[in-house]
Amino acid sequence: MKNLRFSKLLAGLVLGLITAALAVTVGQPAPGFTAVDSNGKSRTLADYRGKYVVLEWHNQGCPYTKKHYASGNMQNLQKEWTAKGVVWFTVISSAPGTQGFVTPSQENDYVKQVSAAPTAVLMDPQGTLGRLYAAKTTPHMFIIDPNGTLIYNGAIDDHATSDAADIGQSKNYVSTALSEAMAGKPVTEPATRPYGCSVKYAN
Repeated sequence: MKNLRFSKLLAGLVLGLITAALAVTVGQPAPGFTAVDSNGKSRTLADYRGKYVVLEWHNQGCPYTKKHYASGNMQNLQKEWTAKGVVWFTVISSAPGTQGFVTPSQENDYVKQVSAAPTAVLMDPQGTLGRLYAAKTTPHMFIIDPNGTLIYNGAIDDHATSDAADIGQSKNYVSTALSEAMAGKPVTEPATRPYGCSVKYAN
């Protein structure tokens, strides 16, 4: 039994080291991926070369996610930036049997209910995409520029709380980074510490 526990611990440590080694780095090419969306369509990052791409890790039941959806903040961001040509992918990496897992039809119902407006919702129940990007929390935000380079990795804003009242006084890192990049300026804060609920990966 002790050997089994040790083997599992060792396997977890090795997986953690591999994930850290593969973790995406700001200023470097964003890892390519293919994922199926909630409507059964295959989405490949390479197909969106030439566009800004936002990845937003999501969990319906997470209080930090609810903060941005119940207030309408996330939906407003999605609508604002997709109207400017940005591709916005919401990503769900909760594994079956864990908190936050939903079926594609359940997610589509939720999107309609809250009037969300991402380009698509990517279903990642095995955590392949989440681990590829080392997504840690919901929300955890990433921005990829038209050249395929990661230009932002981190929190949605600078108030790491679940209180929607904080949104009005928060600096939105995602909007700031997109505005700066689209204006041809360097992103002043390309990496911040993400906050929220932990992503519920499969063991």
